[in-house]
Amino acid sequence: MNYNTHTLSNGLRVIHLHDASPVVFCGYGVNAGARDEASGEEGLAHFCEHVSFKGTKRRSSLQVLNCLERVGGDLNAFTNKEDTVYHAALLREHLPKAVDLLTDITLHSTYPQSEIDKEVVVIADEIESYNDSPAELIYDEFENIVFEGHPLGHNILGDAARVRAFTTADALRFTQRFYRPSNMVFFAYGDISFSRLVKLLEKATSDFPAAAPELPDLEEAQAVLPDYHPGVIEQQRATHQAHVMMGNRSYGIHSDKRIALYLLNNILGGPGMNARLNLSLRERNGLVYTVESSMASYSDTGAWSVYFGCDHHHVEKCIRLVKRELTRMMDRPMTDTRLAAAKRQLKGQIGIACDARESFALSFGKSFLHYGWERDVERLYQNIDAVSPKLVQEVAQEIFNPESLITLKFL
Repeated sequence: MNYNTHTLSNGLRVIHLHDASPVVFCGYGVNAGARDEASGEEGLAHFCEHVSFKGTKRRSSLQVLNCLERVGGDLNAFTNKEDTVYHAALLREHLPKAVDLLTDITLHSTYPQSEIDKEVVVIADEIESYNDSPAELIYDEFENIVFEGHPLGHNILGDAARVRAFTTADALRFTQRFYRPSNMVFFAYGDISFSRLVKLLEKATSDFPAAAPELPDLEEAQAVLPDYHPGVIEQQRATHQAHVMMGNRSYGIHSDKRIALYLLNNILGGPGMNARLNLSLRERNGLVYTVESSMASYSDTGAWSVYFGCDHHHVEKCIRLVKRELTRMMDRPMTDTRLAAAKRQLKGQIGIACDARESFALSFGKSFLHYGWERDVERLYQNIDAVSPKLVQEVAQEIFNPESLITLKFL
């Protein structure tokens, strides 16, 4: 893949991938998320994402919403543990409008208190709605346990009571700390002129002084991680189903074992109907509707987990079946034939996912933001092909060790 990249004098990094489609996906990635919140700021990164749409020095909230919508474009944003992204989808002829608007809301929002007073009701409702969804809530609660006492354990949405107390001053304090060109990237995917894009961004961000881009030190962890305490935690939730998550702390993005876990995770509980956990718990035993495994890789650490929801009477049987599959991966290396088939399946899934252009644009924007990488799918395929049966078993023995697992039960 032939990416175009450039760094503006103010430190803003720009990445573009050409594509023949007239639809352009673009946006700003900000190197600030839930893990960057100080004590007492839990939920502030997500709060700032919401209220960035509520007025700038040049636009009212209604003008922000109408700017791209009136030409058929789409404007959106989301917050993660390590970043916040403001992005748009539009026809290529409206690129100048998108660059201007996205720059305005990320770098010139005023966060008026009158708008905040209305928006906190919306955010609080989002939080309470999330709390009513145990199948989603358990993921955040699990990471809160895995990274207890560390900002990575922060619930991205925060607490409703705290969010209701946030003010204009809080939003300005957080965004002035992180929302600046040198701590951001602009990504674009579509049939546009890269030189024109650079000129549009130079004009839009011309009021910021010269600065070096703030790339993280890839050799150093961002913070000392807390001690890890495996065990079983039960929480009474009075839900129709029991919800269970089992897992372990795992590898950061730079670990040479991460790709092996990526492959192993897909074999066990990936989206394929032939994933081992799905075959065991659902197809053979009819105990669950959903069972899946997932992994999150951050700059300096990660988390791996298995989730399932089932009848309360079937919890222990499901746990035994999950552990049996984990033990199989620890005890016996995969044959070359089975591993080759698993690699083909994973590469096929990746190839199909890359055809979802918006998701791919967000993905390569994130890679460039955090690591300075130009996302290379062919290189990813090569890394998958290089994984050996011995390495898969070694990773399984390290991550699936029953004495190292945390089991969280919503009962």
